[in-house]
Amino acid sequence: MLSALFRKNRATTTETTDGFPVLDAEDIPDARAALRELVGEHGAVTVRGLGLRTPDDVESVLRRVAERPVTEREAFAARDRHADGVYSSSAWPPTQPMCMHHELSYAVECPGLLLFACLEPPVEGGATALADATAVLRALPADLVDRFAREGWLLTRAYNEGIGATLGQSFGTDDRGEVEAYCRAHAIDWSWRPDGSLRTWQHRPAVVRHPVSGRDCWFNQIAFLNEWTMAPEVREFLIDEYGPDGLPFNTRYGNGDPVPPDVVEQINKTYETHTVRRSWERGDLMLVDNVRTAHSREAYRGPRDVVVAMADPVRLGLPGPRPGREAA
Repeated sequence: MLSALFRKNRATTTETTDGFPVLDAEDIPDARAALRELVGEHGAVTVRGLGLRTPDDVESVLRRVAERPVTEREAFAARDRHADGVYSSSAWPPTQPMCMHHELSYAVECPGLLLFACLEPPVEGGATALADATAVLRALPADLVDRFAREGWLLTRAYNEGIGATLGQSFGTDDRGEVEAYCRAHAIDWSWRPDGSLRTWQHRPAVVRHPVSGRDCWFNQIAFLNEWTMAPEVREFLIDEYGPDGLPFNTRYGNGDPVPPDVVEQINKTYETHTVRRSWERGDLMLVDNVRTAHSREAYRGPRDVVVAMADPVRLGLPGPRPGREAA
């Protein structure tokens, strides 16, 4: 029961035309069932007025709403861990927006449910935006969807000193043997470079079936983790420093072919057409179906403390045979 956190008399839902409801936090007879039903119906719901102040508050809600927390592995950016399944937002420059994505869509097992909680809103900007993955799938050009549905997508990563997540932050260990064991168990190809750094390749589906509803969803990070989404000056610096194969992350077609800039632009434009923005108020809680609903973070000014909790892991399967490393 969440009634101790929902302090008023009756739950009311503010109807919205964008498909993602905003719920006033009030005394709900069976809060867990009500919230999970709303997330299942709409893909995401925002709860206002909870008065969440600390990561401990967020952990308390997580344990009441979710089945079990998810420990993050394969992070692409650093986070602080507050509790089991509860983390800070990814370290990302506040002046740069984060593109639409599904959390850990490149992992064999990903969280099915996300909880975002605002402990301190920014002075300006910083909204979390949402997009329905089924609507995006239907709106993308058929030939683009067909190729990615047939081939999947390939994520390449290079773990360079001082850029992106470290081995320890991504794998939970710096031990080579344990890193290799993780990669082996999670369908990741790897290679240790002469300087001791790690490079990985992982082949994943771009379109998946929702484990509950059965809906087909555009579920990937093809556009977000692609070189053409980087600011040009950042991309040029990284290539000069580490070479074209040393970018901290990049995406390709499932057969290893590069994804051209116009395809990345088309994906991001389609997301933008289907984007709904939610500005934060102190104490807000947002629950998101991570498979059905993509999310992003807009640029902001001033401090912003939004905690994320991950829960209810799901396995969505793998595409066909992976391409050899030479294709990447």
